Parts: sequence; structure tokens; C-alpha cells
Amino acid sequence: MELSLLFIGGPEIFIVLLIVIVFFGADKIPEIARGLGKGMRQIKDATNDIKREINDTAQKQGLNNDIVSDIKKEVNDVKENIDDLTGPIKRNM
Repeated sequence: MELSLLFIGGPEIFIVLLIVIVFFGADKIPEIARGLGKGMRQIKDATNDIKREINDTAQKQGLNNDIVSDIKKEVNDVKENIDDLTGPIKRNM
């Protein structure tokens, strides 16, 4: 699987994992993965909060719903990209 967003391929991921194992040891990998998972969850929660604020403000101000739907689409695209990045981490947990 290639992470085109970060321009990282399989060999690069392998090298990064090898470096992580050398520096932190194999017993620390689950702890690191949990920390990354929590971080990604916080990013998703922040994204949802921003989306909710945008929707609330748009409704209060009576903004055009086309603008709101465009913003929702962009936020959903960001969430999908985060899901793509965190997929391997979630599968290993």
C-alpha cells in the first residue's frame, strides 16, 4: 500500500518501522500505536467540532447552503484522508 499523500512507499515504511524498533524496542510499538491512534482521534474530534461550528454559524447568519455544503465536502475529504492514513495503525491495534 502506498501512501501517496505522504509520498511514502512500502520500502520507506519498512525502514521507518525498523528505526522505530531500534530506538524504542519492539515492546514499545503497541504503546506508540495507541498514542498515534489517540492523536488521530483528537484530530477527527476537532474536525467534527469545526464542522459543527461552521454549520451553526452559517445557519445563524443565513448563509447560502451551497457554501456550507462545499465546506462540508472539504471537511469530509480531510476525514477520509485521515482514515486512509490511520487504517494500517487501526488494523495493527
